[in-house]
Amino acid sequence: MVDLKDPTLSIVKQCILLSISRSGVYYQPTSESELDLQIMSEIDKHYTLYPFYGTRRMSEHLKEKGYHVGRKAVKSYYIKMGIWTIYPKKKPNTSEPNKEHRTYPYLLRNLKITHKNYVWATDITYIPMPKGHMFLCAIIDLYTRYVLSWNISNTMDTTFCVEVLKNALQHHDKPKIFNTDQGSQFTSPDFTDLLESQNIMVSMDSKGRALDNIFIERLWRSVKYECIYLNVFENGAQLYQGLDQYFNFYNCKRKHQSLNNQTPEELFKKTV
Repeated sequence: MVDLKDPTLSIVKQCILLSISRSGVYYQPTSESELDLQIMSEIDKHYTLYPFYGTRRMSEHLKEKGYHVGRKAVKSYYIKMGIWTIYPKKKPNTSEPNKEHRTYPYLLRNLKITHKNYVWATDITYIPMPKGHMFLCAIIDLYTRYVLSWNISNTMDTTFCVEVLKNALQHHDKPKIFNTDQGSQFTSPDFTDLLESQNIMVSMDSKGRALDNIFIERLWRSVKYECIYLNVFENGAQLYQGLDQYFNFYNCKRKHQSLNNQTPEELFKKTV
């Protein structure tokens, strides 16, 4: 945890020791219009519960809440927030990945995940702030639901995602398969080359496909409804400290019914 008042270690040195992004800690959210913040907060809350809502449904929901926002405006908010609709399996998705980046097949279909460090998964989510927004990237072990590494940034760039990946590989045994969506951060050669250099198989969801990355979607719901929406984090340092406390709770104290009422840490430590 970063201590902004530590007289012996500068914030820069603390960030280096903790392997966290300085931009996330230093960042003071830039001011956006109050109306935009309200609309994006409502979109975030409703999308977290109903990620299959497209622009039409979200526009209707916002109008019911008193925000007269059309589909084109909703699409602009979706792009700004880095989200897209999760579609049913047989419905095509018109979202396009970065055409200059290589994409990979989805390897988890019908795959039985039987032990830790078999499959890791990652994603980015939008984090609303009182005067702006930030983004959270995390990597989880799919068998144990253990959060292996995470970080925050004020942008959705590849660099901070690579930092999260490097930190996970530094502190844990590498997985056999690494699953992502087709976001440009994860299809970037900087990200995929690092995985392939470790002989890790890369798996990618069809963009927007339901269930492909469901476990990390459940993580985002937990993070937001058990941490983000219950607190007011004024800046990056406060957000980082709040998330640090939450992920410690999530890994070490929060029992999961799907894990036979064990915590992710308990299962992660006792499995091979």
